[in-house]
Amino acid sequence: MAFQAQPGEQYTIRRKVFKLFGASFHVYDAQGSVVGFCNQKAFKLREDIRIYTDDSMSKELLRINTQQILDISAAYTVALGDGTVLGVMKRKGLKSAFLRDEWLVYSPAGQQLAILQERGAVLAFLRRHVEWVSLFSPQKFDLVRTDGSHAAAFRQHFNLFVYRLGVAITRDDKDRDDGIDDMMILAMGCLICAIEGRQSGG
Repeated sequence: MAFQAQPGEQYTIRRKVFKLFGASFHVYDAQGSVVGFCNQKAFKLREDIRIYTDDSMSKELLRINTQQILDISAAYTVALGDGTVLGVMKRKGLKSAFLRDEWLVYSPAGQQLAILQERGAVLAFLRRHVEWVSLFSPQKFDLVRTDGSHAAAFRQHFNLFVYRLGVAITRDDKDRDDGIDDMMILAMGCLICAIEGRQSGG
């Protein structure tokens, strides 16, 4: 069955909700073609997410990992398959766990470039504490640069059986060199899928 991306979304990440151990997800481009695949292992002390170009897992596209062990405020390094570091994402642990999810985005040199924040403080809080709210009020995230301009949006689509996250790169100036690579933005979506999906029981 052909996959149809939503208008304005450059990438769509889809993961089956019901899986006992680990998680696997596919990444599609705007034309509905598979451009990435991840088979995430369960019960790992250190997060190590590898995204490959397809299901054969023969060529690595992205890697997201952390050196901390079971740390809710861990810093995640994002790199290309050849090892080139694109940036670092650091989660605001306590705030993300109890209020709404928030990540700080840094360049490889350690300069803060943006903040990734779950939209809607009240609904975000309710999702964490009232189970049915997350079913009928999917998550939305905004990636905002330190100067206040919008760089990308992430939207979870309502679906009881498949976790589906759309990634829309919304740079006002497409030629602007803001230090945030498109692959870095895709990695943010993959990390949301892995972390948020796990929180919601997927």
